[in-house]
Amino acid sequence: MVEVKNKKAYFDYFIEEEYECGIVLKGTEIKSIRKGSVDLKDTFARIKNGEMYVINMYIAKYDEGNRFNHDERRERKLLLHKKEINKLFDIVKQTGKTLVPLKLYFKDDKVKILVGVCTGKKLYDKRESIKERDLAREKRDFY
Repeated sequence: MVEVKNKKAYFDYFIEEEYECGIVLKGTEIKSIRKGSVDLKDTFARIKNGEMYVINMYIAKYDEGNRFNHDERRERKLLLHKKEINKLFDIVKQTGKTLVPLKLYFKDDKVKILVGVCTGKKLYDKRESIKERDLAREKRDFY
């Protein structure tokens, strides 16, 4: 099945917690996702009026959609329990962390998004990540 990862998020942020969310989609959006026409780059989540939304997620228009097609970058509502949304709202308000979608995947024929509570990395943190990745690659290739 289709699994789309936000690789840039793993490079740009420290991920502290992860939450699995459902997502509200229109008919042609699910068909485009099944085709794999999704991009999570530059995507983030925001809490408005007690509801959580994913912003700037790209889902390509479905070729056979005609007039029933969707807007490619519309805000899509995420489905979480009220307690979880309130907890995330408190974390974001008090500590200034960011909600970033990490992965989009299918689970029992339903689309799920893995949202991470993240802290941004500084430049020296990114350099350290690159160094660790290169060392692991060299070690793996050596043995």
